[in-house]
Amino acid sequence: MKLVEKYNSISLIIRIICGLVIGAVLGLLFKNLAVISLLGDIFVGALKAVAPVLVFFLVISALARGNDKLDRRFALVIVLYMLSTLLASVVAVVGSFLFPQTLVLTEAATADTIPTGVGEVLSNLLTNMVANPIGAIVEGRYIGILFWAVVLGIAAKKLAGEGTKKAFEDIANVVSQAVKWIINLAPFGIMGLIYTNVATNGLSIFTDYGKLLLLLVGCMLVVALIVDPLIAFIVLRRNPYPLVFRCLRESGITAFFTRSSAANIPVNMELCRKLGLDQEMYAVSIPLGATINMDGAAVTIAVMSLAAANTVGIQVSFATALILALIATLGACGASGVAGGSLLLIPMACSLFGVNADVAMQVVAVGFIIGVIQDSVETALNSSGDVMFAATAEYAQWKREGKSLPTFLGGDTEVDV
Repeated sequence: MKLVEKYNSISLIIRIICGLVIGAVLGLLFKNLAVISLLGDIFVGALKAVAPVLVFFLVISALARGNDKLDRRFALVIVLYMLSTLLASVVAVVGSFLFPQTLVLTEAATADTIPTGVGEVLSNLLTNMVANPIGAIVEGRYIGILFWAVVLGIAAKKLAGEGTKKAFEDIANVVSQAVKWIINLAPFGIMGLIYTNVATNGLSIFTDYGKLLLLLVGCMLVVALIVDPLIAFIVLRRNPYPLVFRCLRESGITAFFTRSSAANIPVNMELCRKLGLDQEMYAVSIPLGATINMDGAAVTIAVMSLAAANTVGIQVSFATALILALIATLGACGASGVAGGSLLLIPMACSLFGVNADVAMQVVAVGFIIGVIQDSVETALNSSGDVMFAATAEYAQWKREGKSLPTFLGGDTEVDV
C-alpha cells in the first residue's frame, strides 16, 4: 500500500514521461519483450472498451438531470470544430504548394469499403447515427452512441422519476471512477506502446519518407500552435497558450500513443472536469468532437491527395486545391464513420484531380507505412483540440455571464491544476 501511495503522490505527467523513457530504452535494447508490448495493448483495449459505456451513460445522465437545452455554448463549439477543420485543410493546401511532394509508390493497399464521394461518406455517417444502440456501443460508433444517448436522455428528462434519474447518475459515476483507475495506470500503457513503436519501426520510416512526414507534421504543428490558438484568442480575447499547452500535455500525449480519439475520450472528459467545465456540456461535446473535429485528418487528406497529383504529373490550380480543402473538411468529419479512418478517404479526394483508383490506393499504402508517425500526431492534434474548443466555448459563456475566468487565463476562478 505504501508503494501505491508513493506512486499516486507523483504527478501523472511525470509518471508518463518516465514510462516514455523506459519504453524507449527497452525498445532500443530488446526487440522481443512480448510482456511489455502487452501492457500497451491492454491499456488501449481498456480505454476503447470503457469509453462507449462512459459516453452513453454520461450523456443520458447529464440530459436527464440537466437543463432542457444546451444553450449557445453547444452551437459555438460546433462552429469552432468545423472552422478549425476547414482552416487545417487550407493550411495543408498552402503547405503542399510551398513544399510540393512526390511519392515512390508501393504495392497498392486493399480495403473492403472505399468511399467514392462526400455524399457516400456523409450517408455512412447518417446511417451510423441511427444504428442499433447496443451495436453502436459494442463497435464504438460514437455518432450512434451520441444520437441514442441524447434521445434517451431527453425522454428520461420528461418521463423518468427521480429514482431512475439517480440510477443513471450513479451508473455514470461508477463508470467514471473505473476510467480514473485506468488513466492512473497510463504510464505502464504508454511504456508498452512506445516500446512497440521503437522496437518495430526503427528509423527506416524517416529515411524513406522524411520530407513527406515533415510536411504533414509541420502543417499539423502550425494548426496546433498557431491556427487553433488564434481562433481561441478571437473568441476569448485572452492569451490562449496556457490552455493550449495544458490540452496538448494532458490530452495530446496520451492520444499520440494510443492513436485513437475514441480511446482518448475518457482522458478528455477527466481533463474537462479538471478545467471546471459543465458536465452537461462536455459529456456531449467531447464525443462529438471525436467525430467531427478532425483537423489532423483534413491535413492528411489534403497533403496526400496533392502528393498523388504531383506524382502522376497532374497540374492542380490553387483554386481547385481550395475546393479540395472543402472536400477534405467534409470528408474528415465523416472519417470516423468509415472503416480505416482518414487514409481511406484519400481516393475520394484524389478523384477530384482525375487520379485513378489504383494510384490512389498506392498512396493509401504509403499512408499506412508512415502511419506510426502521421496517425499519432494527427490523433494528438484532433483530441487535444476537442478539449480546447469545448473549454473555449464554455469560458466564452462565463465571460458573457460576468463570471471570472480560470486563473491560468488571467481570471480569479480556481480549477484543478
